[in-house]
Amino acid sequence: MLKAISIALRGIAIAWLQERHMKLHSLAALAVAMLAWFAGVDALSWAILLLCVGLVVSLELMNSALERLSNRVTMETDPLIRDAKDMSAAAVLAASLFAAIVGIILLGPPLWARIMDL
Repeated sequence: MLKAISIALRGIAIAWLQERHMKLHSLAALAVAMLAWFAGVDALSWAILLLCVGLVVSLELMNSALERLSNRVTMETDPLIRDAKDMSAAAVLAASLFAAIVGIILLGPPLWARIMDL
């Protein structure tokens, strides 16, 4: 089991070091955490926000893996591989957009209240 965890952590490290979008998602996750802390959201809101972050990061990891595997198969233009890459990227985009909506719903009111109290 430790070997499996080590392999998974290596995958996360590779993605974070080599994939620009992983860095962007990490920055967004940090911003969400800071806003949630500042807003003083409840435990349920934290859990939902963390689930959204986890979903986006997980899909980005899968998207990066699919792109690398596809590039290993062929670097030539192939309509099926292009479509698979595009759908994988669309999954990350959809999760990111819905995560942003959830973030606005959960963070908007408490942030507004906190700002009005300043």
